[in-house]
Amino acid sequence: MVEESRIRELKGIGEKTEKLFGKLGVCTAGDLLRYYPHRYDIYEEPVPVSELEEGRVMTVTGTLYGRVQVSGSQKRQITTAYVKELTGTLKVIWFNMPFLRNTLSGGGMITLRGRISAGRNGVVMEHPEVFYPSEKYEEKLHTLQPVYSLTAGLSNNAVSKAVRQVIDGLDLTRDTLPREIRLKYELAEYNYAVRGIHFPEDKEVFCHARDRLVFEEFLRFILSLRKLKENNQKLANEYIIEKKEETEELIRRLPFTLTDAQKRVWEEIAQNMSSDTVMSRLVQGDVGSGKTIVAVLALLNTALNGYQGALMAPTEVLARQHYESITRMFEKYDIPVKTVLLTGSMTTKEKRRAYDRIECGLAKIIVGTHALIQGQVFYDNLALVVTDEQHRFGVKQREAFAQKGGTPHVLAMSATPIPRTLAIILYGDLDISVIDELPANRLPVKNCVVGTEYRKTACHFMKQQIEEGRQCYIICPMVEESEHLEVENVTDYSRALKEEMGAQVRVECLHGRMSQAEKDDIMERFGQNEIQILVSTTVIEVGIDVPNASVIMIENSERFGLAQLHQLRGRVGRGKHQSYCIFMSSSKSKETRKRLEILNKTNDGFKIASEDLKLRGPGDLFGIRQSGLLDFKLGDVFQDARLLQQANEAADWLYSHENEYIQKMSDYERISSVII
Repeated sequence: MVEESRIRELKGIGEKTEKLFGKLGVCTAGDLLRYYPHRYDIYEEPVPVSELEEGRVMTVTGTLYGRVQVSGSQKRQITTAYVKELTGTLKVIWFNMPFLRNTLSGGGMITLRGRISAGRNGVVMEHPEVFYPSEKYEEKLHTLQPVYSLTAGLSNNAVSKAVRQVIDGLDLTRDTLPREIRLKYELAEYNYAVRGIHFPEDKEVFCHARDRLVFEEFLRFILSLRKLKENNQKLANEYIIEKKEETEELIRRLPFTLTDAQKRVWEEIAQNMSSDTVMSRLVQGDVGSGKTIVAVLALLNTALNGYQGALMAPTEVLARQHYESITRMFEKYDIPVKTVLLTGSMTTKEKRRAYDRIECGLAKIIVGTHALIQGQVFYDNLALVVTDEQHRFGVKQREAFAQKGGTPHVLAMSATPIPRTLAIILYGDLDISVIDELPANRLPVKNCVVGTEYRKTACHFMKQQIEEGRQCYIICPMVEESEHLEVENVTDYSRALKEEMGAQVRVECLHGRMSQAEKDDIMERFGQNEIQILVSTTVIEVGIDVPNASVIMIENSERFGLAQLHQLRGRVGRGKHQSYCIFMSSSKSKETRKRLEILNKTNDGFKIASEDLKLRGPGDLFGIRQSGLLDFKLGDVFQDARLLQQANEAADWLYSHENEYIQKMSDYERISSVII
């Protein structure tokens, strides 16, 4: 079977199943091979009852002790059994499985694998898998069973069977990765890696397989960036933008003094835009470092030179906020530059009015979302595009703007504090400027790392803050309850919090499954203090600037990378009030405490990112993805920093040897979608 084959050709996949796979973005055999498990069930050695740890999935082998009982109502029947071994007796419960009373009535040795939770008289194993007789467990011992992300109607077993079918029928063609590179970095062959990532025999096979696939993912990404860099360097500057006195006058009149870092970056941008070649620059700065005002200066300078500038934001709410703050600033300082807003939710009449003003050149600064590059928009002389890192400016955007006339300068903004060594690789197509100091008037956020027993106290503290007129965020890792993970979820949490806080406090929830209109509406109301507590997933990582929000509590903080936790913390501390960040952790692990203490002790994002890099280990690989920086299928730029650096070396070797691998890279468009 070739990778381009439709999955409908697989045995057992009909029209209905094909549509279900389509919902997951899986249409071909190749898509299926690259639909990697999001975690693995690891079948480890049974442990004594005395060594069971609360919150973990563990295995016990013992003898059934006493009678198996069924209790509860018709809707929720609970089957209870006891397993005894040398170090103690374990209570085991199953939900709605009354037939087990007959299955287990024979007594004898049994092996059970399930989650351990706290009971009234010790630990309890909940709803475990049953291996009876216990010898059956040996077949799965030390194996890693893949667990895939699913959609309703599609089982894990169905995905697993389809993947196995593709792998078994795969055309074992020669590896595309040059042999010299595979040998130098001790990388597995492609066919071995694909089988090993989906059905690893053990952890060693998994790690070897994953390294190969992550390495090539990074290598393709780096090669595509270099291609972009080559194209960018060849582009002559059609829009020479000289520094205007009115822009310098605005800097002098601002109610705050720019930091030395902001001044330095502004000079780099101004110099760049007046040079012979088109600017492609990344401004990297920690949360709250003042990147936006630098972007506004660049937009204003562009407008004063007679050209147009566009600011592309990731959400409509943020776009509207940028538009309003720029408009207010220009009115306050009598700056005669026309600014317009363009978003998808505007009425047809509003859009038409905006289109007309953009096309005739009346609008000099255009603020919006991806609506800025839709077919109906025609610019008069667009010279600068400012983008957010959520909308990395790639090939498709560059072409979309070029088709509308001219090649604009590009200024990308990133609040992700990553070590400079990695930034140079990841943003290889861009020149990099760093704003590495915070405004002097910002009060540092006060942090604390606490266990779940502190939750009631935290709720009381939030009530006090709300009484003083402030607002709060609560972050949960999941949208809904999961049978696999004992973590807080947005849906249940917000429901319980509404009861806890009472009618006088407005609590709402926000998550990625909502439509854009729903998300924008909630963020709008939160921004206007119509909502006091927002319970959310990490969707608020890049969101509206709410200076009135003074508390953020992050549940199950052990499940996030430090860099991401720091990004989330950046949602508070944006106003004049003292702000607080509560890292709530259910983990008793010393390693987890050590990681979170780094955040407790510093608010410096670059220092945190470097420490995060040192602490990442192979233990992170089997759970939830940590950083989520850039849309890689497998790679994590912090966790896999070693592979990223090796892939960069390999790219150098390929270029120096003019290797045919580069010639085969005709799919730059597809690869570049990673950075768009």
